[in-house]
Amino acid sequence: MAAASGIDGLPKDLQDLCQQWFKWDKNPKTRSEIEQLIQQNNHKELSKRLSKRIEFGTAGLRGRMQAGFNSMNDLTVIQASQGLCIYLEKNVENFKEKGIVVGYDIRYNSKTFAELTALTFMSRGVKVYRINKIAATPLVPFCVLLKGAAAGVMVTASHNPKDDNGYKVYWSNGSQIISPVDSGVAQEISNNLEPWNLENVGNSASHLLLDPTQDLMHSYFQLIQEQCCYHRDLNQRSQLPIVFTPMHGVGKEWVAGAFQAFGLPPYIPVPEQIEPDPDFPTVPFPNPEEGKGAMQLGMNTGDKNNSRLVIANDPDSDRLAVAEKQSNGQWRMFTGNEVGILLGHWIWTQYRNKHQGVDPRKCVVLNTTVSSKMLKAMADKEGLYYEETLTGFKWLGNKAESLTQKGYTFLYAFEEAIGYMISNICLDKDGLRAAAAVAEMANFYEVNGGILLSQQLERMYQEYGFFATNNRYFFCYDPSTMEKIFAKIRNGGRYCDSVGAYKIRDIRDLTTGYDSTQPTKKAILPTSSSTHMITFFFENGCVATLRGSGTEPKLKYYVELTGNNANQQQVRSTLDDIVENIIKYLLEPDQNGLERPED
Repeated sequence: MAAASGIDGLPKDLQDLCQQWFKWDKNPKTRSEIEQLIQQNNHKELSKRLSKRIEFGTAGLRGRMQAGFNSMNDLTVIQASQGLCIYLEKNVENFKEKGIVVGYDIRYNSKTFAELTALTFMSRGVKVYRINKIAATPLVPFCVLLKGAAAGVMVTASHNPKDDNGYKVYWSNGSQIISPVDSGVAQEISNNLEPWNLENVGNSASHLLLDPTQDLMHSYFQLIQEQCCYHRDLNQRSQLPIVFTPMHGVGKEWVAGAFQAFGLPPYIPVPEQIEPDPDFPTVPFPNPEEGKGAMQLGMNTGDKNNSRLVIANDPDSDRLAVAEKQSNGQWRMFTGNEVGILLGHWIWTQYRNKHQGVDPRKCVVLNTTVSSKMLKAMADKEGLYYEETLTGFKWLGNKAESLTQKGYTFLYAFEEAIGYMISNICLDKDGLRAAAAVAEMANFYEVNGGILLSQQLERMYQEYGFFATNNRYFFCYDPSTMEKIFAKIRNGGRYCDSVGAYKIRDIRDLTTGYDSTQPTKKAILPTSSSTHMITFFFENGCVATLRGSGTEPKLKYYVELTGNNANQQQVRSTLDDIVENIIKYLLEPDQNGLERPED
C-alpha cells in the first residue's frame, strides 16, 4: 500500500515513522487516521502517536483506541501477541499443545482484537481456546486452569472510558503475570515487531481453534456453588429483593448464573444499564467505584422495587460495588474496604462453621498495602494467617498460589478498589462470585434478626476496632508533573518528618527501596523504579500512601486511621485533617495543576 501524499514535507524522523506505520498497518481505518494527520501537517500529533510505543506494563496493555504505535489498535495487538507467543515458545514446555485462552468484553474492537490474538497464535501452530461470547474477565484465568493452558489473554479496559481498550495477560497458574515474565514478554514484543502473515490462517489452522464456553460455564458455576456458597437452602427461600447493574457491561448473564448457582432468586435489573453497550450512555466513567453518581440509577431502581440492596459490576465484571438503604431512607455507598472486611469476616466464619476443628493458622487471608488493615486485626484476633502484598491482584493471586503450594488453605483476598477474590477458583478478583456471596450474606443477616450490612459492620468495629479510611485521587495528565511531585517529596532522600502538625515516625518508599521500618533500611516488599509509591507511618498510628496509577492518569492517596470504636467521630475528624494537610503540603494541587474528580 502506498504512503499518504504530503509525507515528503515531514521532518526525516517523522517520515521514517510514518513509512514504518504504512508498511505494517493493514487496517484502512487506522491508516486513514495517520494519512489525515499528514495532510493536516500535524507534526505534534504524529510524533505523539508514532515516536513512542504503548508500554507493556501492568499485566499487559491499556490505552486509547486509535492509530499509532502508542495506542490500542490492530497492529499493536498483533505485535503484543507475537511477543507473548515467542516468549511462551521459549519458556513453556509443550506450549503449543497446552494452548492459550482468549476472551473479550463488550468494548468497541474487543472481539476483533481477540480474533487477531487467536490468529497470531494459530499461525504458529498453537491451540487456542477462544470464549465465543462476551465474557467476564475472571473467566479467562478460570479457563486457563480448567484447560491446563499455558497462558490467557483478556481483551478489556475494565472500567476505563469508552475510547480505551486493553490486553490483559495471565500465566498458567491463573494469575496475572509478574516479573520476570512481564519484562520478558515486553522484550520479545520489541524484538518481533514485524507483523506475521495472518492471511488464510483461519482456514488453514481452523482445527486449532476450540470453543470452551459451555464447559467453562458448567464448571465455573458448579465450583462457586461448592466452594463459595454456604446457605443454598436459605437462599432459595430469600425474600430480600436485590438490584443489580452491570454498568452496560458483560455481567447480565454471568451474574444471573452466579445467583442461580447459589439458589438465590433472580436479581432486579437496572433497566437503563442491563444491556451491553460500548458507549456506556448513562455513565461518563463506567466505574461503580466512583460512588453515588455512578450508582444513582441502581438506587432509583431500588426505590421503585422496595429493595434496600444494590450491587454493581464494572463493565468486565471483575469488581463489585455495594449500596444499602439505611433505616432513615438514605442510601449508603460502602467503600471497597468496608465490603472487603464484611466479606472477609463472612467467608472465615462460614468456612469455620462448615469445617469444624480447622486450624486457623493454616487459613490464609490477604490484602494489599493500600487496603484496610482491619483485615489484619481480624486475622490477629481469629488466629488466621495474614500477609499484605503490593497493590494489584497480580500480587495477591501469586501470593495465594505460593501459600497454597506450601500447604495453606487460601480463603480470601481483597483490595480497596472494590476487588474481591473468594477461594482459589481463579486467582484474580471476581465480581461474579463476589456478587452472589454478598447477596447470600445480606440475606443471612436479614433472616437472622433483620440486620443491615451497616449494622453488621458496626458489630465488627466493636470486635476488632474502628478503622476509618479516606481514599481518593487527583487527575495528573502530565507524567513530568507526577515526577516533579514525587521528587519534591523525596527531597534527595531527606524526607519530611511531619505533615502540618502531624509527626511522621517512618517512611517506606517502594520506588527507591528505602524503608525506615526495617533495621537494614531496605524494603521487604518488591520495589519498582517505574512506579511511584511512598507510605508515611505517622506517630498517631495513621498510615498514608501516595502512588501513581499504573493504568490511569491518576495520583492516588490512601489514608487510614484506627482508634477506639467509642470515639468514631474523633477518629474521622482527625483523619480528614491529616488528609487536608497531605493535599496542602505534599500534593499541592493548585500549584501542580492537578484536576480534582467530580464528587
